[in-house]
Amino acid sequence: MRPRNPTFDPRTKVNWQVFKLFWPYLLEYKRRIVIALLFLIAAKIANVVGPFILKHIVDALDVKAGEPEALIVAPVALILAYGLARFGNVLFGELRDTVFGRVTERAMRRIGLKVFQHLHDMDLAFHLDRRTGGLARDIERGTSGISFLMRFFVFNIAPTFIEIAMVVGLLFYHYGAAFAAITLFSVAIYVLYSVKATEWRTQYVREANLADSSSNTRAVDSLLNFETVKYFTNETYEADCYDEELAKWEQARRKNRLSLFTLNGGQALIIGASMTAMMVLAAYRVADNQMTLGDFVLINAFMMQLFMPLNFLGFVYREIKGSMANIEQMFNLLAMAPKVVDAANAAELSVTRGRICFDRVSFQYRDNRPILNNVSFCVEPGQKVAVVGASGAGKSTLMKLLFRFYDVSGGIISIDEQDIRQVTQHSLRRAIGVVPQDTVLFNDTIFENVRYGNPEADTAEVMAAIRLAHLDAFIQDLPDGVETKVGERGLKLSGGEKQRVAIARTILKRPPILVFDEATSSLDSRSEQAILEAIREVSAGHTSLVIAHRLSTIVDADKIVVLHQGQVVEQGSHQQLLEKQGLYADLWRVQQKKQGLK
Repeated sequence: MRPRNPTFDPRTKVNWQVFKLFWPYLLEYKRRIVIALLFLIAAKIANVVGPFILKHIVDALDVKAGEPEALIVAPVALILAYGLARFGNVLFGELRDTVFGRVTERAMRRIGLKVFQHLHDMDLAFHLDRRTGGLARDIERGTSGISFLMRFFVFNIAPTFIEIAMVVGLLFYHYGAAFAAITLFSVAIYVLYSVKATEWRTQYVREANLADSSSNTRAVDSLLNFETVKYFTNETYEADCYDEELAKWEQARRKNRLSLFTLNGGQALIIGASMTAMMVLAAYRVADNQMTLGDFVLINAFMMQLFMPLNFLGFVYREIKGSMANIEQMFNLLAMAPKVVDAANAAELSVTRGRICFDRVSFQYRDNRPILNNVSFCVEPGQKVAVVGASGAGKSTLMKLLFRFYDVSGGIISIDEQDIRQVTQHSLRRAIGVVPQDTVLFNDTIFENVRYGNPEADTAEVMAAIRLAHLDAFIQDLPDGVETKVGERGLKLSGGEKQRVAIARTILKRPPILVFDEATSSLDSRSEQAILEAIREVSAGHTSLVIAHRLSTIVDADKIVVLHQGQVVEQGSHQQLLEKQGLYADLWRVQQKKQGLK
């Protein structure tokens, strides 16, 4: 069973400080916000004026009660004004939402882009530990939550309290303290109950979201490893694990639904009791001739009009709490700082010759697990240097350190006498082309996957790179040619075909330094020879670092560096190392013996 996110705590209070992050996005459109506020004020005025017009209409009709011409003599202008006020309330509200919509959409775009860029800025260690499915859902829910907050918090919660204040003031002025007191008390009780109940049920919202992320992560992880599932006939096991996650999701959703029932039921009780109290008092005064029938209708209209936004306030507050729970994780992502960052005054890397030096380099992923210890060797300009050793010796780690996926624990890695920690990561990685052991392609065409090496390249340049990588013969046999889709992670292509795409991509990048990380270790002999020939052509005249498992692939290297338990134990050409009769010679004999057995 894959573990849940250990950092999640349903009892954690929502961090309301995240609202500070919204203001820069709001202030970007000050003019639109001002216009939207004017429409908001106009809508509220129309909303409050409506019941007064309705009162005068009812009183006018009541005075004429029993007369046949009552409807004719009723003030038609007031009826038209009432209809106009109702229409104005809706119209100004729609105009407000339309004008403010641009602000909301732009904020979602800007924040979404910021999260996306931040994730790409994070170091390799973060991405090795990430839960892709859960992460995607966290971002999706966080962006949706931002949309809700931007649209409703700014133009609904504050205006609702303004309208409540206006209604309470008008009731006090026209009908006395009793009506105003009942209204104010009801609102206070309603808001207090909504806040407390919503705070209580936020833990269930978070638990449901966590269960949703966990089940989605399990599903995505299983589907990404589709072939592995088939290899071990574990379809039933995967389904059982997924169903277990769904069962947790079902239970969390049930708790969430019951807590919502409690909240809504309490709110309905408060609304019903306060409406009843107001109507009883109003009816008593009408019967006592202290108020007219129009006043009774006005108070009823005010109470209905008041509790409509109050009921909406409860919904908005619930959704805001839910949205805050949703976006909390997304902003936690933004708060994470990458471990590998550019120096304060980092310069652009200038590659004039392409000389690479590892000077007493040490590295460890954890304090108790050293990987490299005092490794020193240089790759001279135009040289092809291979690094060999047993599995776990630290070969691929050297490539990761050169590319600055991690920073060295000790020592210096330099290119043309420039410490790579003192140059920008972008300029460093732009100067290095990598053909990895496991090439992962985008679910797009072969053409677009090759052009990914240089998105600005034209068609002729892409096709030239394809020819240099000896990929053209394979493409000619495909019905769709270069427009053939490679599938998720390139699964429709063989290992050798994917490696050629990787080489073509690197050719298109045109870097001065090339790194081949066991690029042929998983290929058959025929594919291996074809790839080696392509690598020799591509690396001619370039500084090349080759991480190798099969020693037969690097016999032509200018220098071979032998690693053992994170230390350099031998250096020299293939022939020199064989003559030393050391570790390299032992590895060579073992591999030759295995090859002979085959």
